[in-house]
Amino acid sequence: MSTNSPLLHAKGVSISFGGLRALNDVHLQLNHGEVVGVIGPNGAGKTTLFNAICGLVEPDSGTLELDGHKRNWPKPYELVDLGIARTLQGVGLFPELTVLENVMIGAQKFAKTGLLSAAFGFDVRDEAQLRNRSVTALEKVFGTTLMHRRADTLSYPDTKRVAIARALVSEPKVLMLDEPAGGLGPRDIEWMNTLIRNLTSTMSVLIVEHHMDVVMSVCDRIYVLNFGEVISSGTPDFVRRDPGVIAAYLGTGAS
Repeated sequence: MSTNSPLLHAKGVSISFGGLRALNDVHLQLNHGEVVGVIGPNGAGKTTLFNAICGLVEPDSGTLELDGHKRNWPKPYELVDLGIARTLQGVGLFPELTVLENVMIGAQKFAKTGLLSAAFGFDVRDEAQLRNRSVTALEKVFGTTLMHRRADTLSYPDTKRVAIARALVSEPKVLMLDEPAGGLGPRDIEWMNTLIRNLTSTMSVLIVEHHMDVVMSVCDRIYVLNFGEVISSGTPDFVRRDPGVIAAYLGTGAS
């Protein structure tokens, strides 16, 4: 791993859906130990960009580099081995499983017996190791008291904790958070901010988020999308004062 090269570098990404240009020549760089935010109005292309990096949408053009090496756009099943993990807006937990079981599923790359065994009955050779990794991930999100509860009994903020723990247990180099503060109150947003900043000692974080207090508090740099194009990028202070951003998104009260 070369810390002199960006950890992730998407260049010239363009994507169309029929006659609609969702992204147009978008560039995004994520460095080692960095938190980068992607913001913009609804429909600006933020989720489309995330989906391209995660292999859910194939760009019409553009290139991707990981640790300075050009590679094909990944398939979703390749993400774990590439060191990329993503949370979803909809959380996506298995409701009938316990919190610990949900997190252990995220540790599948460490299991010798495969996904189905990891989900529904661990081999004894794997179980202790996967359980320990999962407990450690829950500790990072302050969620160990939840581990024996069924996922369908959790409050919404607690499901967010579990979803992040499930992503962390794979020990990613890049953690992609899709609106992590959505639906959270001020107290939960506070722990989310603390968590994100603490993670940068071992990984880089890419965030799509509408809560500006989160983005401005935790991000080292921000990209602003509007109508599928990057209209500004830079530090939070630079972005919040950019006249183009104020006009397109933040409003006059953001300066």
